[in-house]
Amino acid sequence: MSDSAARDRDVAETESAFAHPEVAPDRSAAYGDHPDQVIDFYAPRDGRTGAPLVVLLHGGAWRAPYGRAHVSPLADFLARRGFAVANVEYRRGADDIPQQRGGGENARPSGVDPVAGRWPETFDDVAAAMDAMPVLAARELPGADVRRIVVSGHSAGGHLALWAAARHVLPEGSPWRLPAPPPLRGVVALAPIADFTVAAELGVCGGAVSQLLGGEADFEYRAAQADPGVLLPTGIATAIVQGVDDVVVPQAVSEAYVDAAARSGEMVGLTLLGGVGHFPLIDPAADACAVVAEEITQLAW
Repeated sequence: MSDSAARDRDVAETESAFAHPEVAPDRSAAYGDHPDQVIDFYAPRDGRTGAPLVVLLHGGAWRAPYGRAHVSPLADFLARRGFAVANVEYRRGADDIPQQRGGGENARPSGVDPVAGRWPETFDDVAAAMDAMPVLAARELPGADVRRIVVSGHSAGGHLALWAAARHVLPEGSPWRLPAPPPLRGVVALAPIADFTVAAELGVCGGAVSQLLGGEADFEYRAAQADPGVLLPTGIATAIVQGVDDVVVPQAVSEAYVDAAARSGEMVGLTLLGGVGHFPLIDPAADACAVVAEEITQLAW
């Protein structure tokens, strides 16, 4: 496919994914005091009890304009297939943050895209949400089986899903390190920003990885705590779904993570979807979304 055809496909796929109306949750709960520290819960639409819980982490290059609302149709899609779903919000970068804490490269003039992520708040929030999840889900979704949790995320949210499953292999002294593996059935990452070295080399999402980590001065130190590609092996079942024609987060990023996992002695499943770009993975109208649901089913049930 030519570059222009790939771009045209991406535009069409993006419009389709974002054309769905927002789906209101059944319940919402805060996991902290900040307005972004909130989780939306969706009950299984068939009313079943004992449903596995899918924790959903949205993408958007860790940038503020993209919140959890754009994956609410996916949350509803999964709920209609018998899952309980927790759609997590977290703090992202914004125009009102002139530079990241401890970094100097993120000073940005007004009128440009917001910075990608907040350090350390983005990671603080995901860790806090995951730690609070069993209690909050049991309270808000009594029919959910919090012993069967699968974490899924798209793009930057795919990165966060992989990271959430790797907190027990974070460096000693990391504030997010867990003493033991988190109690997860598995991870299904959708076109994830899974390897920071390759993603940075490719300039994924306008240099979002460098922005998330605060620029070159802090890249190496922070990547050791944030890059899924070095936080291996996790010992947790992991699957990646990736569109072959993805021009936003190219296939090479997922393949780098899978290769790194193999070198660590761990096998990560990689499902490549031909003729698919970045956004069909979260578009309930696309066949790719059914593939995502099947991958989650294989780990959850």
